[in-house]
Amino acid sequence: MEAVAEKKLYHVDARGYYGSFGGAFIPEMLYPNVEELRENYLQIIAEPDFQKEFNDLLKNYVGRPTPLYRAGRLSEKYKTNIFLKREDLCHTGAHKVNNTIGQILLAKRLGKKRVVAETGAGQHGVATATVCALMDIECIVYMGELDIERQAPNVARMKMLGAEVRPATCGSRTLKDATNEAMRHWINNPVDTHYIIGSVVGPHPYPDMVARFQSIISEEIRWQLKEQTGSETPDYVVACVGGGSNAAGAFFHFLEDEDVKLVAVEAAGKGLESGHSAATTALGKPGVLHGSRTILMQTEDGQVVEPFSISAGLDYPGIGPQHAYLFDSGRGIFMSATDEEAVQAAFELTRMEGIIPALESSHALALLGRLGASLNDTVVVNLSGRGDKDMSTYMKYID
Repeated sequence: MEAVAEKKLYHVDARGYYGSFGGAFIPEMLYPNVEELRENYLQIIAEPDFQKEFNDLLKNYVGRPTPLYRAGRLSEKYKTNIFLKREDLCHTGAHKVNNTIGQILLAKRLGKKRVVAETGAGQHGVATATVCALMDIECIVYMGELDIERQAPNVARMKMLGAEVRPATCGSRTLKDATNEAMRHWINNPVDTHYIIGSVVGPHPYPDMVARFQSIISEEIRWQLKEQTGSETPDYVVACVGGGSNAAGAFFHFLEDEDVKLVAVEAAGKGLESGHSAATTALGKPGVLHGSRTILMQTEDGQVVEPFSISAGLDYPGIGPQHAYLFDSGRGIFMSATDEEAVQAAFELTRMEGIIPALESSHALALLGRLGASLNDTVVVNLSGRGDKDMSTYMKYID
């Protein structure tokens, strides 16, 4: 009898791992916080009352479902069928709010009185400040000093929403350093504080929990594609990856559909060999970062290499452990786009479709000419955020 090939499982296992990636590599002082979440998150988010409140807020507050738009002029140019999943139309301007809605409801049920968060581009910070205002919970957001300078509109929004924005002044003064500071704060305030991690990074259960809250993206893509094309499954799903929450959400309900190519686009910065890049899978190797075993950019002696990207949200030296496994197993196709390519893609979308994308999303758009998609293929690009926050950068490229 012919042996049946073992089906690969791309979701987290009972130990908190995706293959050899994941886990919870945390100091003893953080153990109670993480263990409380691990023991309760699945049960809480499965409760009918939680699901009812979560889905009601996604519909009536966030504005879901977000449209799946066939980009006619882009499709004509690239000679394939390009659909944009319009997460840029979510309340607060990006997909981040799907996760913060879920986590604030979880925090309330765990009796937490304060929320702490990290942010890079500011979109997660704004989304966290938004739900804290909605639920009347104190909010502290850590943000790299450099990111505070280049994402001033989002800093203003966070402050208007009542959040305290604290600068991270060490290291590269970007997302990695903001994450370090937020984790330190959580360690020192374990009883009354919940840490809303904005991406699929950190110790288990965060990568799985955030992916579950973001999975609404691919859930909607399936029925929207069915409605428009007659098939639930595209040929390609393309998304940018820093930590990787928007990609995790866009990929979630296609992981077991092996015919669907999952394309993750990292930030090549000034070029892969320039020394100014954030393309983790091209430049990194396995190691431990922010509580999980993943792939990260590091020196020979294990020191984290400072990443670089024009996009604050992709300026991270690692990727989530699920993405590390998708890369390692070959299930995901990992590519990269430079700063220049991302900016060109942003202007192309703006002038061909009248949609100004976030710099993060522009990295995914930059791959359209390199996918090798054919005339009859269906390509879904997750447009994870809108470009309001990046206008000061874009203006530098306008004559």
